[in-house]
Amino acid sequence: MARAPKNDLPMMSTDEGIVLFHPHMPKKAKQYVCDTLDGRWIGQGPKVDLFEARFRAQFQQPGPCVSTGSGTDALHLAYLLAGIKPGDEVLVPLFTCTATNIPLLYIGAKPRFVDVDPRTLNLSIEDLKRKISDRTRAIVCVHYGGLPCDMAEIRALADQYRIPVIEDAAHALGATYDGKPLGAISEFTMYSFQAIKQLTTGDGGLVTFLDESLAPLARRLRWFGIDRTDKQKGIWDNDITEVGYKYQMTDIGAAIGLAGLEEFDQTLAYRRALYRRYVENLKKVSGIAIVNDFDPRKEHAAWLFTILVESRLECQLKLRSRRIESAQTHFRNDRYTVFGCNETFPAMDSIDDKYLVLPLHTRMSLEQVDSICEVLQEGW
Repeated sequence: MARAPKNDLPMMSTDEGIVLFHPHMPKKAKQYVCDTLDGRWIGQGPKVDLFEARFRAQFQQPGPCVSTGSGTDALHLAYLLAGIKPGDEVLVPLFTCTATNIPLLYIGAKPRFVDVDPRTLNLSIEDLKRKISDRTRAIVCVHYGGLPCDMAEIRALADQYRIPVIEDAAHALGATYDGKPLGAISEFTMYSFQAIKQLTTGDGGLVTFLDESLAPLARRLRWFGIDRTDKQKGIWDNDITEVGYKYQMTDIGAAIGLAGLEEFDQTLAYRRALYRRYVENLKKVSGIAIVNDFDPRKEHAAWLFTILVESRLECQLKLRSRRIESAQTHFRNDRYTVFGCNETFPAMDSIDDKYLVLPLHTRMSLEQVDSICEVLQEGW
């Protein structure tokens, strides 16, 4: 299968037109960060604890929430807490940021890629059924763009094989499935607070899990294997029994996150309004397929708006001529040498040169969405 045409378009600046991404910085972020800089704690301190507690309450997470320096850190912790070991086979999405799958290589586990569902770019349930076996030790799923995966079907397979599900919800904060928030369905769920996510801490992440008893281990692994509570009491006869990491969030990041939590409902509502406007304008346009199965069980978190088009590069050039940025953003992981994959993926092949991400962020207006859609309606 030939590779998709190379895209050499340079990144746009905000004064050149409508950019693809823009960070959302909450109104009180500067105040909260300055208050933190004037205080005693700028590393991991009381604001990290407060952020975790407020996040758990606001997003109705049934289990403990342990924040980290990045979403990748949080995923690595999830894989360790799930008991994944060297040589274990783990079924993972083919189409995702490499941050989903690279942490399995840290452990020495064996990621096995599952093809995409072309309608959603989430993993294909049919390919998952073909590849799951007694060798499988976990299932990892990514909610692409903020659209939940088919969690009932994934959960049924995991229960049948008695293995955990680890949700990479980096795109999907605020999404729900069958009325339940993500984080309430699977054994482990990771969120990302990277710069351009719906909620940012500059960079950061969080892992939540249903088994409350794992919380002390998760917090030790986050900090070199050390029990920080005992350390801060001046007790230093406690042993280190497992390899830990430096994966903590800082109070500076948590301060930004706390400001973001205060206005998250409004942020999410606005992003969803932009998403709906795209759908209204493009759902009947010939030659454009919206990446969404519109399953009523799924409430979208509106991080990305993605379409499938023929002659993608020409479409991008047409948009760029009108000062509109677009891109692929994510790429199939089997093409990266580090994974050593030589399987074939027909569904991914079928859309590899078609998917295109359009701008969606809080610096945009509904009228700008209309303008983008008008350009697409003209054809290319």
